[in-house]
Amino acid sequence: MRRLKVLFLPVMKQYHLWGEDVVELVSQKHDLALFDPQQPLEPQFAGVEVVIDHGGAVGTRALMDAAQQAQLWQVTTTGFEHVDVAYLKERGIAVAHSPGFFSSAALAETAMMFMLMLNRRYRQATDNFRQGLLYEPMGEELGGKVLGIAGFGASGQELARRARAFGMKIMAIDVRPIEPAVLAELKPDFLGSPEDLDQVVAQSDFFSVHLHVNSQTRHLIDARRLGLMKPMACLINVARGALVDEQALYLALQEGRLGGAGLDVFAREPIDPQAPVFQLPNVIATPHTAGVTRQVSRRRAQGAAENVDRVAQGLEPLHRIDQ
Repeated sequence: MRRLKVLFLPVMKQYHLWGEDVVELVSQKHDLALFDPQQPLEPQFAGVEVVIDHGGAVGTRALMDAAQQAQLWQVTTTGFEHVDVAYLKERGIAVAHSPGFFSSAALAETAMMFMLMLNRRYRQATDNFRQGLLYEPMGEELGGKVLGIAGFGASGQELARRARAFGMKIMAIDVRPIEPAVLAELKPDFLGSPEDLDQVVAQSDFFSVHLHVNSQTRHLIDARRLGLMKPMACLINVARGALVDEQALYLALQEGRLGGAGLDVFAREPIDPQAPVFQLPNVIATPHTAGVTRQVSRRRAQGAAENVDRVAQGLEPLHRIDQ
């Protein structure tokens, strides 16, 4: 296997989270350098055959133009809406990402945490604890509740697997047929297509979105669909902020037309923690950390390292998104 020259475009503020595993694993077999935005492009990209990009926050067309010899642009995140895939394809550079199953368990655990916290009115409970008030508020149990899942891929299935253990009923929506083995294991109470979305939204006690953002899914949960939800239902979003019309969500929560929300992703990041929606007692928010685990970092780095090895061996990269 050839030893390749690899250039890593990390987000330096998050290097300790995502960079160390990439450097450790790729450097074992290849020559890896960290991109320095303060230095000229051409010398850094000279001879580079694989670029590893942390989600497009760094990658620009100028960098893509400088990658004259690159065969692969490896994105280390699942989402790739910030990556100019069309331009890379035009340049003849293969593009691969880190598929959802690398982070699916972490996202499912966070969605499950949100449901438990909302059901037990966590924010009110912690306020009462600080005030020395016992036995309040009264919560709910998850058993028998209906969980609607939009996007029954890797993270949606992992959430269903965990919710089943709590005795929840599962209603799922997906655009593609689901494998028979998955259906046999998870036994969703309902599995429908996008045409059934309104029905699932209306019947759910918790509704969780697990989709990529595109022209069809942006603001999928808008004012109309929020109006279909039960008054005590809760919305969960650990996928992408733009899937939800955040202003419509805030109004529904403020006016008591929705029971609560668990949010890990936002249309604009970084967020303003003083925004009115985050002051509501029925909103649980985390700073885009659903997929931030040691295990996710390692799996994504292993996936990137495997694809570098495949390029070195003349093999097709895995998980391409440019075809």
